[in-house]
Amino acid sequence: MPENNLKSVIEALLFASDKPLALEQIKGVLDNLDTVEIRRLLEELKAEYGQSGRGIRLVEIAGGFRLVTAPDFLSFLKKLFKQRHIEKLSLPALETLAIIAYKQPVTRLEIESIRNVNADGMMKGLLEKDLVRVVGRKKAPGRPKVYGTSRQFLEYFGLRSLEELPKVEEFLKGRQEAHEVREATPAD
Repeated sequence: MPENNLKSVIEALLFASDKPLALEQIKGVLDNLDTVEIRRLLEELKAEYGQSGRGIRLVEIAGGFRLVTAPDFLSFLKKLFKQRHIEKLSLPALETLAIIAYKQPVTRLEIESIRNVNADGMMKGLLEKDLVRVVGRKKAPGRPKVYGTSRQFLEYFGLRSLEELPKVEEFLKGRQEAHEVREATPAD
């Protein structure tokens, strides 16, 4: 099959998929190609989308590849989907999720000791949204469940992997800088 046709097949697979496609999934369809060749074709498609000024882009996210809309057209998309309800996470949910993301694997008790509040309801909600998952059990009395983030977490936050999470030191530095600015600003 000519290379342009292979790119068209990959493009169709990406368009039809509601989740990021892993290289292995694409290879399962195009069994005559190895993952190195598939990645090369994906990178070519990615470059073509970026250079042509089209309304879509190809991004690598959550261990796979996905077609997304170009950020330049966000204002138009907002108008189109004005009534569309996008569920946002509450501040307590984000705090709980951050603890899990940075401390995983972590038990509910460890989360509660950090947040200093009961986490049962929050954990239930995050599990229902598939942002966290049970990754095992701790070798401790009662064998409590340990939690980690899910692939859906990566998709939700647009991350390729957990390595793309901002470093804790960056937060601490920003917090210190904000404190210094407040200290240096004279009160009215």
